[in-house]
Order: sequence, then C-alpha cells, then structure tokens
Amino acid sequence: MNQVTTIDTNNFGEMAKAMGIANEVTSQKKQGIFLARLRINHSPILGSDTIKVKGGTYKLEVPDGPTYYADGAIIRPFLQRFMYKKFVMGSAGVPNRYVKTVMADTLNTDLKDNDGGFNCGKPSGWIEDFKSLPDATKELIRSIKRVRVVIGTVELVNPKDADGAEVEVDSAIPFIWEVENRDAFKTVGGVFSEFAKNKRLPVQHKVVLNTIERPLPNGNSFYLPVTSLNLMDVVELTQEDQAMFSELMSWVSNYNEYIINAYAEKATQKDDEMLDDIGVAEIVDIELEEEVA
Repeated sequence: MNQVTTIDTNNFGEMAKAMGIANEVTSQKKQGIFLARLRINHSPILGSDTIKVKGGTYKLEVPDGPTYYADGAIIRPFLQRFMYKKFVMGSAGVPNRYVKTVMADTLNTDLKDNDGGFNCGKPSGWIEDFKSLPDATKELIRSIKRVRVVIGTVELVNPKDADGAEVEVDSAIPFIWEVENRDAFKTVGGVFSEFAKNKRLPVQHKVVLNTIERPLPNGNSFYLPVTSLNLMDVVELTQEDQAMFSELMSWVSNYNEYIINAYAEKATQKDDEMLDDIGVAEIVDIELEEEVA
C-alpha cells in the first residue's frame, strides 16, 4: 500500500480517504431532486375588471411552492423520454387518477403501467384497420395519450405570479414537460430530430419556446408550442451540468421503479381476483383430474 505524502487537490477521493473523511462523504444522505412541471396555460386568469394572466403563457408549477406564469420560456433539454398516459374519471367518492407507464427511450416496446398492465391498456403492435375495431376498443385507444417527456432546466421570460405581478425566478430550474397534444408532440419532436441530424446533444443547446393560438369550435382558444433552435449557439458543459445530468437520470430511474412496483402490486391483485372468480375448489378439481389422467 502506497502512503500518501503530498496533498493533491485534484484527487478528492484519495485525499478524503487519507485525511479520514471518506466515510463522512459516503454516509451523507442526499435528497433527490424535485422537478417543476412545465405546461402551456390555455385559459386566462381574470381579475374583477382586468386580465391578470393571459392565455397562451407558460406555467411552471414548483412542487410545494408557487406557480409562475411567463410570456415564453427558454429550455435546456437534458433528456427525452416517452410514455403512455390515460385519465380515469373518478366516481362515488373515488378521486380522478392517471394511469401511467414507465418512461422509455422509445414507444416501440410494451411498457409496464401502474395499473398492472401494459401501455395503459393500448393493444400492442401496429393496428392496420382502425375502423374495423370494436367501438369500445376505439374509445380506449383514443383515451390513451402518447407522451413526449422533456426533462432539463428552464428559464422563464418575464415571469409573473397568479396576480400578474412580476417576480424574480431562478434562471435554471429543473423541470419536466409532458407533451401529449398530437401537434405539440410533432413540433417538439422536430427539435430533437434536428439534434440527431446534426449530431448534437440536446444539453449543448437552448430552445426558445413561445405559443401560437388556435381556435376551438365553441369560440374559445387553445395554444400550441412554437420552438426556435439556433445550432450555432453552443452551451459549454460544466461540472454542474454533469451533476445535474446524474440527478435527472436518477429521477427517471426512481420514477420507473415506482411504476414497476405499482405494476407488480396491481398485477398480483388482479391474479388474486381472477382466482377468486374461478374458485379454489375448481382449481383443485382440475389438478386432481390431471393427476388421475
């Protein structure tokens, strides 16, 4: 064993061991990162005689914190993932809920969900003739959203609170954006296609987000994202970026672990219910008949 005789500030691991603080580092419990949720705010927030926050803004919901609104946003994407999601309406005291799958880097595989199934109930494989499907199956497929998940850091442009008052917000807030509208899915996907085509990592660039208004038949409006990407503007990576990337990867891993555990619990519950429906006596009779045979 070589004895350390000089101080090397560029080798913290070895020096921490030599100076007797290595166990102090490994014993510290690190709290996982919290991701703010980025959305498009479709409806204005009205005051008694004014519009406090207009529609078409971006909304950032901070966990256990405030909600901010902004005219636009500048995101730095670290990760892209895909998932399925389905809204389930509650009834008789049962709250509304979402069925969600794990996050993956492709939708070309079956994804476990937190309801004990796969793909939130969406049939596997390519559906050649949608019109020939039973109405119930069509309705099920329509209720299931494919989601492009963007995870990274976000800077809000002219941020305000719900009263429309200007506020100061950190310039690099970790966020998650679940893009599920079909047109928005395609628009945001175009940015990642540009990254791949030019062999650029998403984290090397910032994407400017605005919105465009689209009318609804009832006279109201909804909004779609508008993206702007300048590949000439490259962000140099830092050690803080490396740490952020590790934190975000861990967040996805923890989320997937939660979904997989819920899948296992619900799948076991469904098996038990199926056995109850069949009846234990019938299973025993079948086994006895097989033994006699």
